[in-house]
Amino acid sequence: MTTSTDHATDRPITLSAPGGIDRSAHHRLDEAWLAAAWSHPTTRVFVVSGGQALVDDTPDGRTELVMTPSFEAPPTENHRYFLGIDQEGVRYFALQKDSLPGRMDQSARPAGLREAGALLSQRDAGLLVHAVALENWQRLHRFCSRCGERTVIAAAGHIRRCPACGAEHYPRTDPAVIMLVKDERDRALLGRQVHWPEGRFSTLAGFVEPGESIEQAVVREVAEEAGVAVGEVEYVASQPWPFPSSLMLGFMARATSSRIQVDGEEIHEARWFSREELRAAIESGEVLPPSGISIAARLIELWYGEPLPRG
Repeated sequence: MTTSTDHATDRPITLSAPGGIDRSAHHRLDEAWLAAAWSHPTTRVFVVSGGQALVDDTPDGRTELVMTPSFEAPPTENHRYFLGIDQEGVRYFALQKDSLPGRMDQSARPAGLREAGALLSQRDAGLLVHAVALENWQRLHRFCSRCGERTVIAAAGHIRRCPACGAEHYPRTDPAVIMLVKDERDRALLGRQVHWPEGRFSTLAGFVEPGESIEQAVVREVAEEAGVAVGEVEYVASQPWPFPSSLMLGFMARATSSRIQVDGEEIHEARWFSREELRAAIESGEVLPPSGISIAARLIELWYGEPLPRG
């Protein structure tokens, strides 16, 4: 496998671009420091619920997370997650609640990462990704996998401890590979999953299996889903994808065969596209490209040579 770091720096990938936040993990077990940080007047807090937070549109056209000082935040003791510190020393926390708070001015709206990820600043998008990932993990891992007892939150939301057996459980991230496959004619292989709407095409992807390298996962997934053999594999970049807990590892791959035979279970249809064919299909509405916040769109654009047209 070769590695291409220059691809990743061409343009920041939405949801994974640095946002100037230092996670400051060494503070997570310091209860005195956390208490002081929570009560500091510059600290900012937002609520996350069901993968959503409140966002607001500013008069100058920006979209921002709705944040408040800690003394205005809804009360909660257990589901308070420390997210980090910015370059100005502002501390950020997220609160997990069963529902989002109302807003007296009625201008804010609830939004998830798919709706707002491309609109938010790098800082706000990074904070929301962190909070949503923690919320998903917290909701799904309330009991000890070793003994079955209910666990308690520790380390400012980044550990769950079992009071019965002493086990510590950490947030889970599932590695998945996502790849743009090219053939000898420099065409791109795009597929449509069985549950996607008609015309929606994207890169192939799949989870890394136990005991498997990421390179092996790329080769296996392409063969399983599209029946295409892959040789050279080049790493491009990664993207956190907390839906609910994935880390997408992006690749460019070179096919050694061009015959397509879809599995019919995950992939309903797959096609080779030249750049001209893809442009025409998008502009006519025949093909719907992947979301602009996804690394899939970036991989296609790296091959395409410029931002994708939007029909």
